[in-house]
Amino acid sequence: MTTDAGQDWDAAAYGQRFGFVAQLAEDLVGLLDPQPGEHIVDLGCGTGTLTAQIASRGAEVLGIDADPAMIEAARAAYPALRFEVVSAYDFAADAPIDAVFSNAALHWMTRPEDVLHRVAAALRPGGRFVAEMGGGRNTELVSAAIRDALARRGIPPERQARPWYFPTPAEYATLLERHGFEVRALWHFERFTQLVPGDHALADWLTMFASPFTGDLTAEDRAAFHAEVEDATRHALYVDGRWHVDYRRLRFVAVRI
Repeated sequence: MTTDAGQDWDAAAYGQRFGFVAQLAEDLVGLLDPQPGEHIVDLGCGTGTLTAQIASRGAEVLGIDADPAMIEAARAAYPALRFEVVSAYDFAADAPIDAVFSNAALHWMTRPEDVLHRVAAALRPGGRFVAEMGGGRNTELVSAAIRDALARRGIPPERQARPWYFPTPAEYATLLERHGFEVRALWHFERFTQLVPGDHALADWLTMFASPFTGDLTAEDRAAFHAEVEDATRHALYVDGRWHVDYRRLRFVAVRI
């Protein structure tokens, strides 16, 4: 996935422990409603699970991701489909396409106007942009615990990594309109998400998704950091013997005008 803050991806672990990211967005493919023969780009395709679902509807789909390990995993899983290592900031279509799709990737792209410029340029007039991303207040409890644990290590908020972009509905709708889109539908909703079972499932989540915050820590201190975040959030996120994450999602359907 295109990221701006040194995020490292373990594609194998992502597929094994975080498959719910794609599973919870399967109905997003329904909103896209891909048609046979349409040309569609899956932006930030990861390991290609949803790319394959789009292709199963008969569309010609290209999955792109900035992370080579993700693309390698996607190609291995779906050898009949097309995948390319391309950043969202650089991708361009050879000819206008019918739709751009994206799930759980846009919030890693902290230059949203640059991304929207590329998406608008790739779409034909009337082309669709259908996506889901982290929205305003996404992972609020986890993020607060991360900030506090870093502050205790002498890293004040102004020096902490900012790898995520979680816009409010009004903010992102404004950006879409600024770049020539008409917003047809937009939802902002809570999704309190259960992680794969395990006493340290939240630490696994931090290892996968929050590595930009801990890049300067030693391995020993990183383990202590994860434990502190778990302790700070246990009262709210450890429910019925399972770890959860306090997601809030922003989902939209927009059309290029």
